[in-house]
Amino acid sequence: MAVILCLETATTNCSVAVAVDGEVKAIREENNQKFSHAEKLHVFIEEVLGKANIDKKKLEAVAVSKGPGSYTGLRIGVSAAKGLCFALDVPLISTPTLEVLAQQVKTSNSHIIPLLDARRMEVYSAVYNSDKKQVRETKAEILKEDSFADFLEKGKTIFIGDGAVKFEAICKHTNAVFQNDLFPSSADMARLAEAKHKISDFENVAYFEPFYLKEFMLG
Repeated sequence: MAVILCLETATTNCSVAVAVDGEVKAIREENNQKFSHAEKLHVFIEEVLGKANIDKKKLEAVAVSKGPGSYTGLRIGVSAAKGLCFALDVPLISTPTLEVLAQQVKTSNSHIIPLLDARRMEVYSAVYNSDKKQVRETKAEILKEDSFADFLEKGKTIFIGDGAVKFEAICKHTNAVFQNDLFPSSADMARLAEAKHKISDFENVAYFEPFYLKEFMLG
């Protein structure tokens, strides 16, 4: 049974949860378009630990959403996670942001395509099957009317995340379903982090870097 602190800062949603054996015991999150992560993150960490009545020294790992996403948000989350790992001498676990987002969809026979806004008509995307297994690589791409046609032709395809609203405006395919009000949350990191902890799938704390996917841009 592992006690893991989960940090999700890859988007505008600043989200912190503490989980025991993969089950969330406390969560605090705020979706602020002004990116208040630098001010809120450490406050949220203290709040969730207090709410769960878990001493920081009892943590057995820190998990962080590794990207892709906001450059600034990722830097803040990873820096905080590394600091805690060094201070507490616990391992660092990373979870792919798009995989975290995909966990929110409950479906039995559909493809799930998380889309995160990457400015203008560009998004960060990946494709998962209904079992949440990745079936297409993560990449940055410019949205077109025929984007993801191969998956749409196979059946119902669920597009989620703040980038989905862009595709909804140009996609006319009847198999497309849009849930553009979903954001990555630390609540959905818990089971992913627990699974990695069980097999000691840890990052090198000193050398780990976020998965930016493309060159840094302000914002």
